[in-house]
Amino acid sequence: MSAPPEWIAVEHRFAGLDRRTFRPALIALAVALVLAYGLPALNAAIPWHNEIKAGDVLDLGDGATAVPPVGWQLESGTLAGSGSVSPASPDVRLATGGATIALRGASFTGTADAFLDQVLRAEGAQGVEGSRGTLTTTSGLVGVVQSATAPGGDQVDAAFKMAPGPAETAPALLVVVRTAPGQFERYQDGVGELLRSITPGANR
Repeated sequence: MSAPPEWIAVEHRFAGLDRRTFRPALIALAVALVLAYGLPALNAAIPWHNEIKAGDVLDLGDGATAVPPVGWQLESGTLAGSGSVSPASPDVRLATGGATIALRGASFTGTADAFLDQVLRAEGAQGVEGSRGTLTTTSGLVGVVQSATAPGGDQVDAAFKMAPGPAETAPALLVVVRTAPGQFERYQDGVGELLRSITPGANR
């Protein structure tokens, strides 16, 4: 009598399982572990070597610029004069220690105040919100800034319409600052200088 198709010979069995499937299963598990844990750990272990130096300027697209804090690391984004193609929409990320700054462009018809309202509604309540204020850049842009304290850390959100005056149809810019709990004061000077340096560009 022939053995049924699903029968496994004794020499290939271990605890009722087919030992011949162990090797491919272990290889698949190893690959999954490397992808899930190994690559992120390697990425975290490799130091960034794109440190912001004095005189560096961020290219925010269409001639818009901002001056990043010296000593921070540019994790994504383009520096003006680097020879790279000017981005159609800014997507910049800076980091140092326990703090990050992200700059993102968006299309929004309305005021900077309304734009920030929309962003905060989309994010949901993250913590205890501080009062909202205005900030005028050296180029004349008037933005709105709001801070909050959450269990995960301190945060500041700033929104600008990228044209001087009340131009509600101008593109919008969101600046998101996140720091470790109680650490915002350590970075606030550099953050403030970056916000005040935002320039819309001559062709807006």
